[in-house]
Amino acid sequence: MRQATRSRSALMSYLASATAAPSVHNTQPWLFHPHREGIDVYADRDRQLAVIDPDGRELTLSVGAAVFNLRLAMMRDGRLPQLRVAPDPDAPDLLARVVPGGPVRPSATVLALAGAVTRRRSNRGPFADLAVPVRVREELVAAAAAEGAVLVMTGPGGRRVVLGMVTDADRYWCADADYRRELAEWTRPAPGRRDGIATAALGPRSDTLPLRDLGLTRPDAVRPTATFEETSTIAVLYTADTPAGWLRAGQALQRVLLTATVRGLSATLLTQSLELDRLRDRLSDPATGRAAQAIVRFGFSRQTPAASARRPLSDVLTTG
Repeated sequence: MRQATRSRSALMSYLASATAAPSVHNTQPWLFHPHREGIDVYADRDRQLAVIDPDGRELTLSVGAAVFNLRLAMMRDGRLPQLRVAPDPDAPDLLARVVPGGPVRPSATVLALAGAVTRRRSNRGPFADLAVPVRVREELVAAAAAEGAVLVMTGPGGRRVVLGMVTDADRYWCADADYRRELAEWTRPAPGRRDGIATAALGPRSDTLPLRDLGLTRPDAVRPTATFEETSTIAVLYTADTPAGWLRAGQALQRVLLTATVRGLSATLLTQSLELDRLRDRLSDPATGRAAQAIVRFGFSRQTPAASARRPLSDVLTTG
């Protein structure tokens, strides 16, 4: 009985960590099926964003972030996780199976990252005009590499190019009626809502930085216009452009975001240009065949955003 109670307690801890992962528009597009061997992780296609994510790439990145948290929770618990990507060809929405393996002593890095899971936030406010130290930038690059991805920290010229592309994409999406309807669906307030983007998370308006205007369809939301940093630290994450590569990118992205949290950094995703093939192709690396999967802004902030709501575990568990 004691062992069964311990096993259930560990399972709930693993799942709570997994569901704390970030997701596009806080859609939380994942489902979990615990079984005797481990935990199967499914894509919840009902939560896919048809306009900006028709092929499910950003959905898969979101699920990948949850998979990383799941692996991390097992390692923190002293179990070595075994990851199987797309373990059943007859179940295309089964993206991963995570099996708790043999005993392992959690490293200091594992404990630090696991401790950052509930502290990680997407910060849409202004950052201080302070450069991210070189050693921290190198640590972020190493975090991506540990998950088989490449994180490129842009210089001044690359930053201007990337932000220019994000600006172009933002203008395109803001003029698209279907996009506005989709955004409205995920930013509409409702009593007791446990997904989507809350009014408090819309963030201030920016005249200088191309943050996605999450309040575009919320004229009722009072938001100030803030002064943002002049020189943002911008990084681009690369992996192979396949479903397996997308899942890898999500895991790498989450490891990078948790590493940033441990080092006192805030982060914001700037994904608009990666949702348009013509712009995303310009960031691809033909020499390696890698494609851009995420654009991240890093910096220091005195403001700690509130945590986004999460669906209860009963909503994300499935019998298969």
